[in-house]
Amino acid sequence: MGSQDVLSETTRLASSSALLQILFRVITFGLNAFTLRYVSKEMIGLVNVRLTLLYSTIVFLAREAFRRACLSGSTKRNWTKTINLLWLTVPLGLCWSLFLGWIWLQLLEVPDPNSVPYYKIGVVAFGLSAVVELLGEPFWVLAQAHLFIRLKVIAESLSIISKCILTVILVVLYPQWGLYIFSLAQLLYTSILVLCYVMYFMKFLGSPEAKKKSFPVSRMTDLLPNLIEDQTVVDWKEARLTWSFFKQSFLKQMLTEGERYVMTFLNVLNFGDQGVYDIVNNLGSLVARFIFLPIEESFYIFFAKVLERGTDVKLQKQDDIAMAAAVLESLLKLVLLVGLSITVFGYAYSQLALDIYGGSMLSSGSGPSLLRCYSLYVLLLAVNGVTECFTFASMCKEEVDRFNFVMLALSFTFLCVSYFLTQWQGSVGFILANCFNMSIRIAHSIHYIYHYFKESSYRPLKGLLLSPALIFVYIISGVVTVFSEIFLCCDKGWLARLIHIIVGALCFAATLITVFFTETKLINFVRTQFLSRYTKKET
Repeated sequence: MGSQDVLSETTRLASSSALLQILFRVITFGLNAFTLRYVSKEMIGLVNVRLTLLYSTIVFLAREAFRRACLSGSTKRNWTKTINLLWLTVPLGLCWSLFLGWIWLQLLEVPDPNSVPYYKIGVVAFGLSAVVELLGEPFWVLAQAHLFIRLKVIAESLSIISKCILTVILVVLYPQWGLYIFSLAQLLYTSILVLCYVMYFMKFLGSPEAKKKSFPVSRMTDLLPNLIEDQTVVDWKEARLTWSFFKQSFLKQMLTEGERYVMTFLNVLNFGDQGVYDIVNNLGSLVARFIFLPIEESFYIFFAKVLERGTDVKLQKQDDIAMAAAVLESLLKLVLLVGLSITVFGYAYSQLALDIYGGSMLSSGSGPSLLRCYSLYVLLLAVNGVTECFTFASMCKEEVDRFNFVMLALSFTFLCVSYFLTQWQGSVGFILANCFNMSIRIAHSIHYIYHYFKESSYRPLKGLLLSPALIFVYIISGVVTVFSEIFLCCDKGWLARLIHIIVGALCFAATLITVFFTETKLINFVRTQFLSRYTKKET
């Protein structure tokens, strides 16, 4: 598959994933708003912070390194060895599940059984769900490597929708079940997710479509661990790369979920405050998750396939380098504009959004300040996602190992900063610490990208520069919307709120028009890559 074909398939994957994430987040937020009326804040805090942290930690530590290593390079490889390597995620996940489950049960504070019953059942269920999900890892990697877009969309849709429906039914009918409800829903989610992948490959393997594509696996038994006569069981180059990524993934998890670890292990917030923080955090990360994350995941595959790890730019195919540089520049511009729009308009509309979503429980107190800080964090998150996406896809093993030391220092610094800022600013301190951490990571990635293209004529970092006209429009929009909030929101009735929303809509429209006339290269990139498949369908 040529680099242009890879780019086309990657953008299809990113746009489909983004649409899917929109649907999922809408459903999830609706579920949270609904369940708040039936369960306590303490229950929400325990499930969404402590138990979800257990699940995400097990899954991340067990599979992230394997995913990055096995998705690097071409699809033309010895897939038997790769599949053998991927099956190691299951025993590794089981070990992490037992070890972390013991910590969650024995070393952490146990919640009051009167307000949050069946805590031990919840820990066991969430740990087991992580192991169940890891059973589908070889199928997931094989599907991602061959860009099976529809499979991912359908599998995640069915699993999340099923989880939401079961949660709503049980919360309404049996609210006294407590953590049993969320435990059953979590197990259902991972079970359906794995079954979707297994059933798809049972139907696909051996079919005429698979033979036409010369798919490297022909039978379901080939997706199980297999011994190869007179050969090693795994590809040791992949295994060594996996080990490098594993050391990095441990640190990256500490940075990504750092505030949840501080909440869980240092008890700086009670379960009720954790619940409010999590709801605001989910609302703030809406765009980050349904736009930035699919872009990062999909274009990591693109860069990993087009670029050669550890090879100088001059020694690689110049057409591929030119395309990678052009795509990186356009992606940086795209996420910068989306993130900056959220920062500018999010400041003046945070209180209104929280009041509509959760009422005075969220719009009073620290809620608006939390969301305003998060709007700045989203901008940093957007830029970091793309810069690290390129960096991790092009680094050689030695560079990954060196970066591990940087991540180690960042992890320690972040945890210390989080603790002290939380003591000073409460839950807002978590967001400020994340901003500090993300800024350092962006600086490191920009330094790497600059030196990567230094000996070439390409300058993809120009994507981080905006035209003076656009900067001026953003400043005016920010000032106008802030004054609109002061005079119209949020205790002056629904008519004043509506006018406040109209003011923001007009400012946002002016911003979009300015983008259309000043960022022609980006508009062309979005039109030809992200929108082309939809226009083709219409014609």
